[in-house]
Amino acid sequence: MCAATEMEIASTIQFLASHEYRHVEVVVTGVGLMTSTYAITKAISLHQPKFIIQAGIAGTLNPDANLGSVVAVRNETIGDLGVAEQSGFQSLFDLKLLSANMTPWTDGMLRNDDYHLTSLGLSIVDGVTVNEISTKEETIRYYREQLKAQIETMEGAALHYVGIVERIPFLQIRSLSNYIGERDKAKWEIKKAITNLNRELQQILTNHFTA
Repeated sequence: MCAATEMEIASTIQFLASHEYRHVEVVVTGVGLMTSTYAITKAISLHQPKFIIQAGIAGTLNPDANLGSVVAVRNETIGDLGVAEQSGFQSLFDLKLLSANMTPWTDGMLRNDDYHLTSLGLSIVDGVTVNEISTKEETIRYYREQLKAQIETMEGAALHYVGIVERIPFLQIRSLSNYIGERDKAKWEIKKAITNLNRELQQILTNHFTA
Protein backbone atom coordinates (compact mmCIF):
# COMPACT_ATOMS: atom_id res chain seq x y z
CA MET A 1 0.00 0.00 0.00
CA CYS A 2 1.33 3.45 -0.85
CA ALA A 3 0.44 7.10 -0.45
CA ALA A 4 2.14 10.38 -1.23
CA THR A 5 2.10 11.49 2.42
CA GLU A 6 1.77 9.69 5.73
CA MET A 7 -0.93 12.16 6.77
CA GLU A 8 -3.34 10.76 4.19
CA ILE A 9 -3.23 7.19 5.54
CA ALA A 10 -2.11 7.66 9.17
CA SER A 11 -5.15 5.96 10.72
CA THR A 12 -4.85 3.01 8.34
CA ILE A 13 -1.20 2.57 9.30
CA GLN A 14 -2.37 2.33 12.93
CA PHE A 15 -5.13 -0.07 11.84
CA LEU A 16 -2.61 -2.33 10.12
CA ALA A 17 -0.40 -2.42 13.21
CA SER A 18 -3.25 -3.13 15.63
CA HIS A 19 -4.68 -5.90 13.45
CA GLU A 20 -1.27 -7.41 12.70
CA TYR A 21 -1.47 -7.13 8.92
CA ARG A 22 2.16 -8.14 8.57
CA HIS A 23 1.69 -9.04 4.91
CA VAL A 24 0.94 -5.40 4.01
CA GLU A 25 3.93 -3.13 3.40
CA VAL A 26 3.35 0.63 3.61
CA VAL A 27 5.33 2.98 1.37
CA VAL A 28 5.19 6.77 1.64
CA THR A 29 6.28 7.83 -1.82
CA GLY A 30 6.47 11.59 -1.50
CA VAL A 31 4.52 14.06 -3.64
CA GLY A 32 4.81 14.06 -7.42
CA LEU A 33 5.38 11.79 -10.39
CA MET A 34 9.15 11.35 -10.09
CA THR A 35 9.27 10.50 -6.41
CA SER A 36 6.26 8.20 -6.67
CA THR A 37 7.56 6.31 -9.69
CA TYR A 38 10.91 5.73 -8.01
CA ALA A 39 9.43 4.74 -4.65
CA ILE A 40 6.90 2.33 -6.15
CA THR A 41 9.50 0.74 -8.43
CA LYS A 42 11.97 0.30 -5.58
CA ALA A 43 9.28 -1.16 -3.32
CA ILE A 44 8.40 -3.69 -6.02
CA SER A 45 12.04 -4.70 -6.24
CA LEU A 46 12.34 -5.11 -2.47
CA HIS A 47 8.98 -6.66 -1.59
CA GLN A 48 7.69 -8.24 -4.83
CA PRO A 49 4.04 -7.49 -4.00
CA LYS A 50 1.13 -9.43 -5.44
CA PHE A 51 -1.08 -6.34 -5.38
CA ILE A 52 -0.59 -2.58 -4.93
CA ILE A 53 -3.07 -0.09 -3.50
CA GLN A 54 -2.43 3.62 -3.84
CA ALA A 55 -4.57 5.84 -1.61
CA GLY A 56 -4.84 9.57 -1.17
CA ILE A 57 -6.92 12.69 -1.52
CA ALA A 58 -7.61 14.35 -4.86
CA GLY A 59 -9.16 17.40 -6.42
CA THR A 60 -12.28 16.92 -8.47
CA LEU A 61 -12.97 18.38 -11.91
CA ASN A 62 -16.67 17.62 -11.53
CA PRO A 63 -18.47 20.65 -10.04
CA ASP A 64 -21.36 18.39 -9.02
CA ALA A 65 -19.24 15.90 -7.07
CA ASN A 66 -19.65 15.59 -3.32
CA LEU A 67 -16.50 16.52 -1.42
CA GLY A 68 -15.41 13.70 0.86
CA SER A 69 -16.71 10.96 -1.42
CA VAL A 70 -14.34 8.09 -2.24
CA VAL A 71 -13.75 6.90 -5.80
CA ALA A 72 -11.72 4.29 -7.66
CA VAL A 73 -9.72 5.26 -10.76
CA ARG A 74 -9.88 3.29 -14.00
CA ASN A 75 -7.93 5.39 -16.52
CA GLU A 76 -5.00 7.72 -15.91
CA THR A 77 -3.05 10.04 -18.13
CA ILE A 78 -0.48 12.81 -17.72
CA GLY A 79 -2.00 16.22 -18.29
CA ASP A 80 1.05 18.40 -18.87
CA LEU A 81 3.40 16.17 -20.87
CA GLY A 82 3.71 18.04 -24.15
CA VAL A 83 3.87 21.57 -25.51
CA ALA A 84 1.82 24.55 -24.37
CA GLU A 85 1.14 26.85 -27.32
CA GLN A 86 -1.00 29.95 -27.79
CA SER A 87 -3.46 27.86 -29.79
CA GLY A 88 -3.72 25.34 -26.97
CA PHE A 89 -1.91 22.42 -25.38
CA GLN A 90 -0.55 19.59 -27.52
CA SER A 91 0.32 16.31 -25.85
CA LEU A 92 3.11 14.00 -26.94
CA PHE A 93 0.40 11.88 -28.54
CA ASP A 94 -0.83 14.88 -30.55
CA LEU A 95 2.75 15.58 -31.65
CA LYS A 96 3.27 11.91 -32.66
CA LEU A 97 6.24 11.68 -30.31
CA LEU A 98 4.55 8.91 -28.34
CA SER A 99 2.25 6.18 -29.63
CA ALA A 100 -1.17 6.21 -27.98
CA ASN A 101 -1.31 2.41 -28.15
CA MET A 102 2.22 1.39 -27.25
CA THR A 103 2.43 -0.49 -23.95
CA PRO A 104 1.54 0.61 -21.32
CA TRP A 105 -0.77 3.06 -23.12
CA THR A 106 -4.22 2.26 -24.50
CA ASP A 107 -5.76 5.05 -26.54
CA GLY A 108 -3.50 7.47 -24.69
CA MET A 109 -4.60 6.18 -21.29
CA LEU A 110 -3.04 4.05 -18.57
CA ARG A 111 -5.96 1.69 -18.09
CA ASN A 112 -6.71 -0.50 -15.08
CA ASP A 113 -9.11 -3.37 -15.71
CA ASP A 114 -8.62 -5.20 -12.42
CA TYR A 115 -11.86 -6.82 -11.24
CA HIS A 116 -11.64 -5.09 -7.85
CA LEU A 117 -12.72 -1.86 -9.56
CA THR A 118 -16.25 -3.13 -9.98
CA SER A 119 -16.41 -5.23 -6.81
CA LEU A 120 -15.83 -2.38 -4.33
CA GLY A 121 -19.07 -0.54 -4.92
CA LEU A 122 -17.26 2.76 -5.45
CA SER A 123 -17.85 5.25 -8.24
CA ILE A 124 -15.31 4.65 -11.00
CA VAL A 125 -13.64 7.73 -12.49
CA ASP A 126 -10.81 8.72 -14.82
CA GLY A 127 -7.89 10.75 -13.55
CA VAL A 128 -5.27 13.15 -14.83
CA THR A 129 -1.86 13.41 -13.17
CA VAL A 130 -0.14 16.79 -13.21
CA ASN A 131 3.07 18.41 -12.04
CA GLU A 132 1.39 21.58 -10.85
CA ILE A 133 -2.01 22.19 -9.28
CA SER A 134 -4.34 23.60 -11.92
CA THR A 135 -5.81 27.07 -11.49
CA LYS A 136 -6.28 28.33 -15.07
CA GLU A 137 -9.77 27.86 -16.48
CA GLU A 138 -8.47 26.91 -19.94
CA THR A 139 -6.31 24.16 -18.43
CA ILE A 140 -9.16 22.86 -16.29
CA ARG A 141 -11.43 22.85 -19.34
CA TYR A 142 -8.82 20.88 -21.32
CA TYR A 143 -8.56 18.23 -18.63
CA ARG A 144 -12.33 18.01 -18.25
CA GLU A 145 -13.41 18.18 -21.89
CA GLN A 146 -10.51 16.80 -23.89
CA LEU A 147 -9.04 14.26 -21.48
CA LYS A 148 -12.43 13.43 -19.90
CA ALA A 149 -10.80 13.44 -16.47
CA GLN A 150 -12.91 13.70 -13.34
CA ILE A 151 -10.13 13.97 -10.76
CA GLU A 152 -6.65 15.48 -10.62
CA THR A 153 -3.68 14.11 -8.67
CA MET A 154 0.10 14.36 -8.74
CA GLU A 155 0.91 10.63 -8.43
CA GLY A 156 -1.83 8.46 -9.97
CA ALA A 157 -0.17 7.90 -13.35
CA ALA A 158 2.98 6.67 -11.60
CA LEU A 159 1.12 3.74 -10.09
CA HIS A 160 -0.73 2.91 -13.30
CA TYR A 161 2.41 3.09 -15.44
CA VAL A 162 4.55 0.93 -13.16
CA GLY A 163 1.73 -1.51 -12.39
CA ILE A 164 0.98 -2.13 -16.06
CA VAL A 165 4.63 -2.45 -17.10
CA GLU A 166 5.47 -4.78 -14.21
CA ARG A 167 2.19 -6.72 -14.61
CA ILE A 168 1.21 -6.30 -10.99
CA PRO A 169 -2.51 -5.79 -10.24
CA PHE A 170 -3.22 -2.44 -8.64
CA LEU A 171 -5.93 -0.18 -7.37
CA GLN A 172 -5.99 3.61 -6.99
CA ILE A 173 -8.41 4.90 -4.36
CA ARG A 174 -9.02 8.63 -3.91
CA SER A 175 -11.20 10.79 -1.69
CA LEU A 176 -12.30 14.17 -3.05
CA SER A 177 -10.99 17.05 -0.94
CA ASN A 178 -11.59 20.09 -3.15
CA TYR A 179 -12.88 21.42 -6.43
CA ILE A 180 -10.08 22.11 -8.91
CA GLY A 181 -9.70 25.85 -9.39
CA GLU A 182 -10.95 26.73 -5.91
CA ARG A 183 -7.95 28.25 -4.15
CA ASP A 184 -9.74 29.23 -0.93
CA LYS A 185 -8.69 26.37 1.33
CA ALA A 186 -11.42 27.27 3.78
CA LYS A 187 -13.76 25.70 1.23
CA TRP A 188 -11.75 22.47 0.99
CA GLU A 189 -12.78 19.35 2.93
CA ILE A 190 -9.41 17.76 3.64
CA LYS A 191 -10.25 16.39 7.09
CA LYS A 192 -13.51 14.85 5.88
CA ALA A 193 -11.79 13.41 2.81
CA ILE A 194 -9.04 11.79 4.87
CA THR A 195 -11.53 10.33 7.35
CA ASN A 196 -13.66 8.81 4.59
CA LEU A 197 -10.61 7.60 2.66
CA ASN A 198 -9.26 5.65 5.62
CA ARG A 199 -12.64 4.21 6.51
CA GLU A 200 -13.05 2.89 2.96
CA LEU A 201 -9.44 1.73 2.77
CA GLN A 202 -9.75 -0.30 5.95
CA GLN A 203 -12.94 -1.92 4.67
CA ILE A 204 -11.18 -2.85 1.44
CA LEU A 205 -8.25 -4.37 3.33
CA THR A 206 -10.60 -6.29 5.62
CA ASN A 207 -12.94 -7.57 2.92
CA HIS A 208 -10.51 -8.23 0.08
CA PHE A 209 -6.94 -8.53 1.33
CA THR A 210 -7.00 -10.44 4.60
CA ALA A 211 -4.02 -12.82 4.72
